[in-house]
Amino acid sequence: MSRSRQPPLVTGISPNEGIPWTKVTIRGENLGTGPTDLIGLTICGHNCLLTAEWMSASKIVCRVGQAKNDKGDIIVTTKSGGKGTSTVSFKLLKPEKIGILDQSAVWVDEMNYYDMRTDRNKGIPPLSLRPANPLGIEIEKSKFPQKDLEMLFHGMSADFTSENFSAAWYLIENHSTTSFEQLKTAVTTLKRQANKKSEGSLAYVKGGLSTFFEAQDALSAIHQKLEADGTEKVEGSMTQKLENVLNRASNTADTLFQEVLGRKDKADSTRNALNVLQRFKFLFNLPLNIERNIQKGDYDVVINDYEKAKSLFGKTEVQVFKKYYAEVETRIEALRELLLDKLLETPSTLHDQKRYIRYLSDLHAPGDPAWQCIGAQHKWILQLMHNCKEGYVKDLKGNPGLHSPMLDLDNDVRPSVLGHLSQTASLKRGSSFQSGRDDTWRYKTPYRVAFVEKLTKLVLSQLPNFWKLWISYVNGSLFSETAEKSGQVERSKNVRQRQNDFKKMIQEVMHSLVKLIRGALLPLSIREGEMRQYGGWEVKSELSGQWLAHVIQTIRLTYESLTALEIPNDMLQTIQDLILDLRVRCVMVTLQHTAEEIKRLAEKEDWIVDNEGLTSLPCQFEQCIVHSLQSLKVVLECKPGEASVFQQPKTQEEVCQLSINIMQVFIYCLEQLSTKPDADIDTTHLSVDVSSPDLFGSIHEDFSLTSEQRLLIVLSNCRHLERRTFLNTAEHFEKHNFQGIEKITQVSMASLKELDQRLFENYIELKADPIVGSLEPGIYAGYFDWKDCLPPTGVRNYLKEALVNIIAVHAEVFTISKELVPRVLSKVVEAVSEELSRLMQCVSSFSKNGALQARLEICALRDTVAIYLTPESKSSFKQALEALPQLASGADKKLLEELLNKFKSSMHLQLTCFQAASSTMMKT
Repeated sequence: MSRSRQPPLVTGISPNEGIPWTKVTIRGENLGTGPTDLIGLTICGHNCLLTAEWMSASKIVCRVGQAKNDKGDIIVTTKSGGKGTSTVSFKLLKPEKIGILDQSAVWVDEMNYYDMRTDRNKGIPPLSLRPANPLGIEIEKSKFPQKDLEMLFHGMSADFTSENFSAAWYLIENHSTTSFEQLKTAVTTLKRQANKKSEGSLAYVKGGLSTFFEAQDALSAIHQKLEADGTEKVEGSMTQKLENVLNRASNTADTLFQEVLGRKDKADSTRNALNVLQRFKFLFNLPLNIERNIQKGDYDVVINDYEKAKSLFGKTEVQVFKKYYAEVETRIEALRELLLDKLLETPSTLHDQKRYIRYLSDLHAPGDPAWQCIGAQHKWILQLMHNCKEGYVKDLKGNPGLHSPMLDLDNDVRPSVLGHLSQTASLKRGSSFQSGRDDTWRYKTPYRVAFVEKLTKLVLSQLPNFWKLWISYVNGSLFSETAEKSGQVERSKNVRQRQNDFKKMIQEVMHSLVKLIRGALLPLSIREGEMRQYGGWEVKSELSGQWLAHVIQTIRLTYESLTALEIPNDMLQTIQDLILDLRVRCVMVTLQHTAEEIKRLAEKEDWIVDNEGLTSLPCQFEQCIVHSLQSLKVVLECKPGEASVFQQPKTQEEVCQLSINIMQVFIYCLEQLSTKPDADIDTTHLSVDVSSPDLFGSIHEDFSLTSEQRLLIVLSNCRHLERRTFLNTAEHFEKHNFQGIEKITQVSMASLKELDQRLFENYIELKADPIVGSLEPGIYAGYFDWKDCLPPTGVRNYLKEALVNIIAVHAEVFTISKELVPRVLSKVVEAVSEELSRLMQCVSSFSKNGALQARLEICALRDTVAIYLTPESKSSFKQALEALPQLASGADKKLLEELLNKFKSSMHLQLTCFQAASSTMMKT
């Protein structure tokens, strides 16, 4: 037989588990064309067709019946499709047993009570019924003798309805072999049963809601049927007669007892009025008590009384209570206004703020008093900061003389300043900036520095409490438990917006702090439109590097104190930027100040030369730089979170240029000292170094210095600068992480060598030119002629005079610096040998005696200054000798040797200075 439709297919059931008689909804495909088409429905093997209600081809509603299987398929059978299949299953749960005393929404068949002690069924009164298995797990009887158990648990019982019930006895008797996991499951069952009992009637109604609806439907159907039959409308019906009897009985009772009941009602009303006055005297006296407690400041008492009155009479409908409660509300509203005014007063302590906020929250004040307090504190802090600036600016304009003279730290103020800096550096995090100084310090400290100290101290005194107030607001500790619970939902909604607003407040305070400091110390770093609000100092002179270092230390301590409050770093970034700009400015100002100090070193030159030919000037120069860099040590050091001063290429270039300028300024000082006229040299303070007794032996008793001697001293200093001082200075710069050290060294060395070469050439010109100029007149003195002269008898006087002049140069140089002697004499000998070679080459011819005389003098000069000969001077002597005729006989050679020995012997004392071996030869 062919079918016109596909077999039914069940694809869903809701719910998918339940106890017998649970109402379920079956969904699927091809579930029939109508109620008559549905001929079979089984769930877990039980036929449910009787309760089935066909809704549509995809939906059937029915109740699950009793079934043997715990879990099974849902099979639908239709005429049009035949027996169907199911892709889902239903789980049948075991119903809980309901005792005779338990509430139930459905009819429960009576059950026979099973007495475990007698192992037999018997009927007993309903009140004595109890569950056979309270733990809900299988009972396994133990083999322990009953007598032993009675001896072990004397006076106890295993019956759980007994007053002397023993749980241990019951477990040994019924569950001796039960596992611990099963016992834990039994505990869960007991708790569930207890919870069901505690739910009471509400749970009972919830559980049987469908049954109530069905009963209501049945009653409505009966009522409608009675109305349809007309039974209720027939006069003399049973219900109508009963109603008439009850009405007559009520009217008769009212007539008999109306007067008595009236007097009783009046007495009761009087008695009730007295009772009300006595019972509710708390409410009647509350307005007056509130006023008294407010005057005494006992706000806690007022709040407790108000909470009590509100809980008792807040929703009363009694007019008298309403009237008095309205009076209470009026006074509470006045208290709210009073507390809010006190909360917004400034200045106030954090303790008072928290106390007033808690009071207002307990009084359920409208709005958000805590946030109003935070806003008021924010405005107060900003106002204090600007008032601080205005006060100092006004004071500065009124007393301008107190500011300018104190900026120079080279005067007598310096010891106090350094002591103050050391005290400030020793301050710990969060400590006060007020050091132990006397009252006169305020007149020594520049106004802008004092302003920064006062401003940071002000911020550190106000901001911690402001931050703690916000933290208390966020975590809810400002509010009492009652107020917190009532306002928790509302605050949680606004917390994100509040966080953004508070972040803006903190950032505004930080920006104001930074801009006020910038307006005082770095006015060029703020916009022109903000100068009126944050600037207005009108000071011409700039703070020195040491004062800037002091300010940096102050701001650093402020930053550390703010970080200790756990304020996010992004809110404090502007302070870090300010510190970096101040550090850069401090480095620039210090280097500029150092250049000015070095420029003044020329005035301190005392021209006292030590054994190495040096004055104190190079040492003073190096000490000045070391002192300057040492003062920058704390500034250059990077604290946690700080960037390097030299991170910007522009800063590196400026610092490098200032460092080069310091070197060149000192080189310029040396040049000025070497070229200063004799009249400008103050020699009244000159003295001789006791460690060099021969010093200035060739100088007059008044120790006046000549220009040549000053040149030699400057040359000696230049030599020391090139070999040691500039290299040491480069090491100091590198030690302090300066950039461009190589460029600084190269440029400085180049400038120094240029000055050294120029001064050296000037000195050689001053000393060599007179000696060279005296050679030609001396050679031809007395009409001497190389062609016609007598046999040589010795070296002529012109050469001796030239040697004496060279010896004088040697003595002058040796007096100043022994190490300069080879360099100077080598150059002088070059000039003399070159001139002598020129003169010899200019002679047209020599006689025999003339050639011998010329050779004698050339060899005498060459041998005398042999240790100072250079390749150039050797070449000149060689050219001079080549211009002479060669010696013809051995007699001439012997005579030449004898005359040379005679010359050296006769001038042995004078030539001693040329016999000492030179350790080094200076290059020209």
